[in-house]
Amino acid sequence: MAINGLAAHEIVRQRANLDLIFTDIEMPGGMNGVQLAAIELCPSLKVHYASGYTEHANNQNGRLLSKPCRRAELAQQVREVLPERA
Repeated sequence: MAINGLAAHEIVRQRANLDLIFTDIEMPGGMNGVQLAAIELCPSLKVHYASGYTEHANNQNGRLLSKPCRRAELAQQVREVLPERA
């Protein structure tokens, strides 16, 4: 877990074994979730977003979880993104 976009970028850069980035679209620290996902550190890395802002709902190709959410909703979306891990 990272406290801001730049810290998340550093984690992704250092870890080669990640399968999924689950990021908020809006983050502090000079880099938002969309910018983080746009950095091609690992082309096979899947990205899923969360947001409390309804205007983001149609911009992420169905890869958006609206906040607040329930654990079951998060788990279901992770299973959809990474079915081989379920």
